[in-house]
Amino acid sequence: MSLGSVYQHKLAEKLMILNDRGKGVLIRIYNIKKTCSDTKTKPPFFSEKSMESSIKYINKKFPNIDVRSSTQHLGPVHKDKSEIVKCLSSYYMSFVDVMEFRDHVYELLNTIDACQCYFDININYSFTKSYLDLIVTYFSVIVLMSRIEDRKSLIALFNCASEMLQGHSDPTYARLAQMVLEYDNPLKKLSEEFGPHTKTVTEALMSLYFLFCRRTQPAEQWRGAQLLSLLSNPASMIDPSGSDTMPCEYLSVETMERWIVIGFLLSHGLLNTVPVSVELWKLALQGSHCITLIRDEAFFIHRVTEDFFGSIKGYGKRVADVKECKEHFMTQSGQFHRARRFFLRSAVKELEAILSDEPGLLGPKALFAFMALSFCRDEINWLIRHAENITKTKTPEDYVDVHIAELIFHMEAIRAAVKKHLSVIQKYHIQYLARFDALVLSDVIQNLTVCPEEESVIMSSFVSSLSALSVKQVENKETFDFRSLRLDWFRLQAYTSIAKAPLSLRDNPDLGKVMNLIMFHSWMLDSVEELLVETSDLSLFCFHVRTFEKMFLMTMEEPTALRYSIAFPMICSHFSSSIHEMCPEEYPHLKNCSLGFCNNFLDEISKQASNCAMDICAEQCNLSEKLLPKHCAATISKARKKRLKKPPPKKAEPEREKPGAESQRRDRSVTTNLDKLHLTLSELSMALNHMRSIRVFEHVVTPAEYLSSQLENRFGRALVNMVNFKQATREIQRPSEVLQGMRAFLSTLKSIGHLVNIDVTRTIRSTLLQQTQPTDANGEPTITALYTNWYLECLLRQASSGFIIYSPARKTFMDLPTEIIGEQGLNAEEYSDVSEMKALAELIGPYGMKFMSENLMWHVTSQIVELKKLVMENMDVLVQIRSNFSNSELMPSLLAKLNSPDNLLKRMTIIGVILSFRALAQEGLREVFANHCPFIMSPIESLKDLVTPDIDIQVTLSIFELATAAGVPCDVDPSLVAALSNIKTDSSSLEEEYKVACLLQVFLAVSLPLLASDPMSFYSIENDGYNNNIHCLAKAIIQVSAALFTLYNKNIEIHLKEFLLMASGSLLQLGEETDKLKARNRESILILLNLIVEESSFLTVDMLESCFPYVLLRNAYHEVHRAFPTLTSA
Repeated sequence: MSLGSVYQHKLAEKLMILNDRGKGVLIRIYNIKKTCSDTKTKPPFFSEKSMESSIKYINKKFPNIDVRSSTQHLGPVHKDKSEIVKCLSSYYMSFVDVMEFRDHVYELLNTIDACQCYFDININYSFTKSYLDLIVTYFSVIVLMSRIEDRKSLIALFNCASEMLQGHSDPTYARLAQMVLEYDNPLKKLSEEFGPHTKTVTEALMSLYFLFCRRTQPAEQWRGAQLLSLLSNPASMIDPSGSDTMPCEYLSVETMERWIVIGFLLSHGLLNTVPVSVELWKLALQGSHCITLIRDEAFFIHRVTEDFFGSIKGYGKRVADVKECKEHFMTQSGQFHRARRFFLRSAVKELEAILSDEPGLLGPKALFAFMALSFCRDEINWLIRHAENITKTKTPEDYVDVHIAELIFHMEAIRAAVKKHLSVIQKYHIQYLARFDALVLSDVIQNLTVCPEEESVIMSSFVSSLSALSVKQVENKETFDFRSLRLDWFRLQAYTSIAKAPLSLRDNPDLGKVMNLIMFHSWMLDSVEELLVETSDLSLFCFHVRTFEKMFLMTMEEPTALRYSIAFPMICSHFSSSIHEMCPEEYPHLKNCSLGFCNNFLDEISKQASNCAMDICAEQCNLSEKLLPKHCAATISKARKKRLKKPPPKKAEPEREKPGAESQRRDRSVTTNLDKLHLTLSELSMALNHMRSIRVFEHVVTPAEYLSSQLENRFGRALVNMVNFKQATREIQRPSEVLQGMRAFLSTLKSIGHLVNIDVTRTIRSTLLQQTQPTDANGEPTITALYTNWYLECLLRQASSGFIIYSPARKTFMDLPTEIIGEQGLNAEEYSDVSEMKALAELIGPYGMKFMSENLMWHVTSQIVELKKLVMENMDVLVQIRSNFSNSELMPSLLAKLNSPDNLLKRMTIIGVILSFRALAQEGLREVFANHCPFIMSPIESLKDLVTPDIDIQVTLSIFELATAAGVPCDVDPSLVAALSNIKTDSSSLEEEYKVACLLQVFLAVSLPLLASDPMSFYSIENDGYNNNIHCLAKAIIQVSAALFTLYNKNIEIHLKEFLLMASGSLLQLGEETDKLKARNRESILILLNLIVEESSFLTVDMLESCFPYVLLRNAYHEVHRAFPTLTSA
């Protein structure tokens, strides 16, 4: 064959195009296989019962199906022919692509044989690699196609539907159906096809012999040679790393295994005659149990080779060799690869540390980085393949590696270093190309004995292109593109590798070696990213889901591997390299899979880190809890007994460990639970802090944010758990104790900010803000909801029932003595004193206090609704009482007609209790607010003091609302006004509502004397109140009246004066009462009148004295003080 015809064949271009095309066809066939193997994704026609008989008929008659005479069997197909063509078109065209790909491969392989091309991986690397890649890709396409069970149905069903639509069969159907039939037994057919190519294929494979033997050395030899070590010879550390076969140094062993196994499977003619080929073949069979056709499609080499050679006469010895290799693999290969992974972990860790410390070494030692990446990737991929496909073994530990994350982590660190210091690599290699490679290549060209004009022009262009390079191009950040140079070298390899070529590469190996070096240096300028993908891509994990997840879980269970767990989310960024433009339908699935893995892994790492942080917080909370004042009682009691010299009890209590004892250790090697937790948290924090962000497809994932989110959720749940609310017993933790625990949590959480780069303050602020609302972001109840519910349903309900009293003197709610109530109380004073209210305000904040206030006001309004009903029932009588109040003769009869005055007083007392509790809570809020924001409190108080009756009522209420939010008490409660405005009925007019409010005052005023008959209505000077809480009536009367008359835009002072006048008259009539039982606590009830005046800012003592003799009040106080010691002693 003439040289001109060789140029015209364009072998290099065809190899390049067919390899890329073959990869796309292979991915399409893989996608079809996966789609059709899943009932959820396969075409709908294959799962429809109506189509079942038609598909069976098509399979039976394949490939000769007469559409016209088979209408009975193909009726459903005719009915849905348009949909079938539309749905199966892409499937059918993919099989047509396979056929066309096969035709082109046939043609190219025959052309290469005709040209008698020479292949040597060490010299014409690109030409040999492309040739072997094409054979493997072609083999994989055919084998994978034969694994699609529905291939005949897909092709024939589409053709039938197409023929029904167009009136004739598809032009490609006959050849396509014949191809499918021929490859029912793919190995046999492929072996026959490759018979003529045996010599060429074997020659290409034999060039791998020394390289493959060197790359499959055991870890002991690697260690002895100090492989990948920059420190083994310090004197040559900055010398450029070079080799006669530069690209071969990082060529994947997995790729070479695939070439050798498949190559000898197809072209096995020389295995019985050439001993060296048998040695190479056996070496490949000993290394793996299976190879990858594509992704998770495994090819079990021992089983398939044994079955295939067993069917060929005269191959008994080769079958025995296969069995021997399989036995060798089962007994030694697992341990062999485990030792290599162990060596690589330490070697790559050392290399990464040196390159990170001295990035300038990436210039001369860039080859070391890519070799390390390639070696690690080979071992990881080997483990992935065999961990899933080896099920029966005596040494399962060889296929499990809990430290695999460390190896991946160091790989990622080297990748990151190469990307980060790309300019260093470029500056070094651009000078290498211009000042060394160009000169060496020029010398080699001059020493060539024969150099045709075409080859001379190409090589001269190489020298001129390289000589023109300058460091300034890197400094100016110019974009390099040497693809044309590499393509020219690829073409030159093809031209010079044919038999009888004027310039033979076989006779001039120095040219190939120099050009291989130049190719590597050119990749360092424009294709570092592509080279990183070639040497370190771990996208295989995406298709071995169970293995991926299992390795991650093992890493999370190994304490020493926790810091490397971030490697698994980082791998997810590799998955985008799996996509191919010929199969765009895979893109959404791969993207979702990658994001799903990344999200799950980061979520799990963050979950463990947050669990650890919360456990540390809980430990600190327990230590803080030991310092609470309640625990010092035993110590005080013991000290008191010792001082009084009392004999110790016979059954002494065990000595209680004092706070701080946990910090005293004699042996530092003894680790506590806190030590272990801190260590684990540090390891996980290092993992999350390693990468600021991870790019997965077009998404940017921030690992630290996962921890921030987890901490927010866990911290919120921890705070709720600290409340320790028990629904059955209605028990709850005191607010002050919860606050103490929360502060312990906060101080611990703030220290986490030193470990992980997250905004802990933002997390804390967000969590605490959520706790001020009734539900958090997850819809769960918060501290605010729990305490609001407990105070309303437990404390205030018992106070309303008479089991708990409010003590104004002590500013707390108190349980009545058990001899009075007859049951154990709530210890109300432990939950409602000033310190507890301050703690509650600290916990739930102004928003939480507002929520509690709204709930309290809801209960108040429900009572007011009932009060209005009572007024409506007694409307006529109350109108008469109001107009005839000064008529002493008529009043007794009118008072007797009133219904349910006791109910009125009871409900009003309940309102007073609720408002008294709210006042306590507001006082706590005020102190907390003043402590936190004194610069805001002063303006609010000043603004509130500037309010006068002349200001518009809406402006006044707005100012009062602001003051109430800060806990400042106001003359009119804006919350109560707002609550009352919501219960105005549409059926009644404003005047009627106003009338009811006035009559409610009358009803209350004339009912007060009834309180004197209650034995519990005795005024206690100790508590400054009554045991039946009627002192709370003062607050209820004043605040409800102020709110009602503000709502109706009436003068509050005038109406309260009217109430005071009527109440005074009613109580004065109590002095004329002859029934001692009805007047038993007359003096105590008179004091109530003074309490009402003291409560109101609208009433004064002068107003009271104008309608009620002050001497009676003085005598009432004297009488109460005189009787109190007697009562208490009794």
